[in-house]
Amino acid sequence: MPPRSINIFTQACSPLPEPIRASGPAAERYAVDVAMAGALLGMERLGCNIFVVPPGKRAFPFHNHHATEELFVILEGTGSFRQGKDSVPVGPGDMLACPAGGAESAHQIVNDGTQPLRYLAISTRPELDVIEYPDSGKTRVIAGGTGFDLLVGRDTATPGYWDGE
Repeated sequence: MPPRSINIFTQACSPLPEPIRASGPAAERYAVDVAMAGALLGMERLGCNIFVVPPGKRAFPFHNHHATEELFVILEGTGSFRQGKDSVPVGPGDMLACPAGGAESAHQIVNDGTQPLRYLAISTRPELDVIEYPDSGKTRVIAGGTGFDLLVGRDTATPGYWDGE
């Protein structure tokens, strides 16, 4: 049985695995280390990750989920939370709600501070989710709450996840 307790401040994080890790030109803007806390704790229906974003980087492209709800808790560092058309500064103790929805719920956390930005991400894990990327015009369909791609596309083209980011 996995442990039922980890420390969110001291848990070691590692780079995202391929092919999820940013590569090519996208690696200039995106970088993140992760501890898949939910999996470490044996959770199956609730997603929970610890992310650490270096200064000047973003973890993921600006996106919205049609089925997944996310809640982020800033643990250390400072940055900006972009949601819809707004952007607000964030720091330790801030909770950021990202309900499922359209472009108005699109979101992104940016480390525009000088220290690593560590945050806790908690999410639902629906069987199927459609994710839109308003900045690049892409759509992604994932299955099983695992992040397994069924489709990444733009109109009729099928770009890679990091293309255009």
